Amino acid sequence: MDGEYILETRSLTKEFRGFIAVNDVNLHVKRGSIHALIGPNGAGKTTVFNLITKFLPPTSGKIFFNGIDITQEKPAQTARRGVIRSFQISAVFPHLTVMENVRIGLQRSLGTSFHFWKSEKTLNVLNDRAMELLTAVDLAPFASVTTAELPYGRKRALEIATTLAMNPELMLLDEPTQGMGHEDVGRIVELIRKVSANRTVLMVEHNLSVVANLSDTITVMQRGSILAEGPYTEVSKNPQVLEAYVGTTDE
Repeated sequence: MDGEYILETRSLTKEFRGFIAVNDVNLHVKRGSIHALIGPNGAGKTTVFNLITKFLPPTSGKIFFNGIDITQEKPAQTARRGVIRSFQISAVFPHLTVMENVRIGLQRSLGTSFHFWKSEKTLNVLNDRAMELLTAVDLAPFASVTTAELPYGRKRALEIATTLAMNPELMLLDEPTQGMGHEDVGRIVELIRKVSANRTVLMVEHNLSVVANLSDTITVMQRGSILAEGPYTEVSKNPQVLEAYVGTTDE
């Protein structure tokens, strides 16, 4: 097992009643890199994410994190190792303030993750760290704003902050720029670049300009299998990749 890889999958396969969604995938994610998983709709990208984070059990194959076989672990066990995921649909608490959302992510350090009945004052010790995270994602001026009032792009930034609150070693981002306007996309790209400084990022992303701008390595999937892998300059010239993306290169 090569120590330069934080995450590896070996012959990872997932079958649903005869349909093979992920087929013999060997993924190698370098420590400290930004690694993009791309491909047409239905290529199996989100299923790979679900397998890595244990929302689905594999039909066969192995998953290694920091050289340890985590294939049979439960989602909470893998999350405690530092494999933390954000979702394609914004997953924040709309009726809490921006600050309160981040504090929920930080509660794990107090050992009170699910003790919602405790006095809110017990969480005040987390305020400084919460503000640090909000500052990191340019949300400090919105700390007391109810989350439902935030523009969509800012909600995605908040989701990244709550993910960071879990202190991820490997951060999985599922379509971080989906549904955004040009200005918000640019802001999120810079945010991902900033937060990746001390951790590894694996992301599923359709926007190829985002992928080209951010990624050290790209894995292209098609019909559940890996079609190509390498830096954007190399992968973007691959004839098979170009064929797979006919009609979708404007995404």
